[in-house]
Amino acid sequence: MIQWDDVSIYLHRLPVDFRKSINGPSVLVQETMQLSPFSPALFVFGNRQRDKIKILFWDKTGYCLFYKRLEKHKFKWPKSGDSVLNLSGEQFSWLLRGLDIAKLTPHPAQYFSTLV
Repeated sequence: MIQWDDVSIYLHRLPVDFRKSINGPSVLVQETMQLSPFSPALFVFGNRQRDKIKILFWDKTGYCLFYKRLEKHKFKWPKSGDSVLNLSGEQFSWLLRGLDIAKLTPHPAQYFSTLV
C-alpha cells in the first residue's frame, strides 16, 4: 500500500481525456507538467465532468494506474491557480473524500525551543 506522505502528489488542474490509458497521462506529466513520470510521485488527473480521477504512479518496476469513479456527486476540483498543484497527503485525502481543498486549511505547525 502506498503511504501518501512518503511521495509527492501533483494535481493536473485542467481536465484530461480519460480514453487514454497509461501512456497518455505519462506524456502529460513529462510534456505539460514538466515533471519526470519516473519520480516517486502521484500524478492526479480529473475528467471534464469531475466524477472520475486517474492517478499515475511509477513503483520502480512499472506504472500503476489507479482509477476512482463516483456514482453520485463530483470531486471538488480547484478552479483557480497554477495548472499543476502540489498537494499534501492530507489535501489529497480531502480531495478523495469530496472536500474542497481550497477552503480547508489546517492549523499551522508550532515550533518552540523552550517551555514557558
